[in-house]
Amino acid sequence: MFDIGFGRSVRNCEGTSRRDFMRVGALGFGGITLADAMWANAQTPASMSSKFEKSVIWLWLSGGPTHVETFDPKMTAPSEYRSVTGEVKTNLTGVTLGGNFERMAKVADKMAFVRSFSHTNSGHSGGTHYVMTGYDNRLADNGGVPLRPSMGSIVSKVRGTNHAVTGLPTYVRMNGVYADGPAFLGTAYGPFDPSGEARRNMALQIDKNRLNSRRDLLSGIDNIRREVDRSGVMEGMDSFEQQAFNLILSRSQQSFDLKYEDPRVVDRYGKGLGEKMLQARRLTEAGCGFVSINYGGWDMHGNIKKAMDQRGPEVDRAVSALVEDLDQRGQLDNTLLVISGEFGRTPKINGGGGRDHWAPLSTLAFAGGGLEMGQVVGESAEKVDVPKTTPIRPQDLMATIFHVLGIDRRIQFTNQAGRPTYMIEDGKPIEELV
Repeated sequence: MFDIGFGRSVRNCEGTSRRDFMRVGALGFGGITLADAMWANAQTPASMSSKFEKSVIWLWLSGGPTHVETFDPKMTAPSEYRSVTGEVKTNLTGVTLGGNFERMAKVADKMAFVRSFSHTNSGHSGGTHYVMTGYDNRLADNGGVPLRPSMGSIVSKVRGTNHAVTGLPTYVRMNGVYADGPAFLGTAYGPFDPSGEARRNMALQIDKNRLNSRRDLLSGIDNIRREVDRSGVMEGMDSFEQQAFNLILSRSQQSFDLKYEDPRVVDRYGKGLGEKMLQARRLTEAGCGFVSINYGGWDMHGNIKKAMDQRGPEVDRAVSALVEDLDQRGQLDNTLLVISGEFGRTPKINGGGGRDHWAPLSTLAFAGGGLEMGQVVGESAEKVDVPKTTPIRPQDLMATIFHVLGIDRRIQFTNQAGRPTYMIEDGKPIEELV
């Protein structure tokens, strides 16, 4: 376990789309040759699987969530700057959250709220690229393609596209966002999206007679997997077929389906976002290394009070349920929850009662991952417009995630020009900055 501290606690003071495994059903159990079956081995050697105990669940609030009405209400600021939803006291002395987050306030001791997260791109695509990859892309909002790989794709590259034991994809997304793909790493390392046709094809339908005739084949799969590690033939198979086949031959596809979960737990999380968060917990529990969830609707240019009253409670319920659930299951230290969006909102309420795009101060919060929780990291200025303390940048967020997952922050991969490229150039884990 990493012992990472964020500093003094206030408690006491891509665009790249990916095929969605439409051919999974076609692979099935019929017509599989010996060579086909040999592809069923995961890319990551089983001997390495023990290294990869930690996972990330990234809740992406697309549209640009207000930092004021979420985690920095600043009720001491002038009325046109402070939270229009008020504030709620947490279980940490002197720490409050926006008025929609009563349940999260009760688990604040298991979370860390960053009030000095900042970057320089206030465009939706540009800001997304910056936070998702650690790098700015000024062409993003004018149709430019993503230039750098997302963090999830980097994890997939480092660990291999499938978990060696369970067959689960390393990187899963639920509703994509710009720049969540692999860029120059190659499409093999893009996210697996379980929606639509992919999800239907994972639930194979085979009648009993056909299933009985396939049992001999299935009984030999494990032996084939043991032999294939030394064969080298995996390289010749389409990477998406590899992931699909590994998954289809395992019981791990059940991780995508909430019908295998205790109904009381399902009810605790709630519908919509809650179902996605619970699914993410099930996936990481089964070996998935990185799950991103896009929950949109945060571009609140007008009547932000009404918009927050609609969006806030669902996030409040889902996040608090996940944090409590992970804690009760003993998984919180091995699962890092990240909550962010592409930027924050303007500190001063506009004429329509909303807030506009604002990258100089943005929303960021964590839970778990073995980090020091129960604290606020950094401080905003008097009018909640810029950091008062050392700014936390996107590459610092990236370095913190790498540290949690045990990835060398100086790791390099070859870019499209054939040159070795650092994934992080100057970012540092947050503990080193405060």
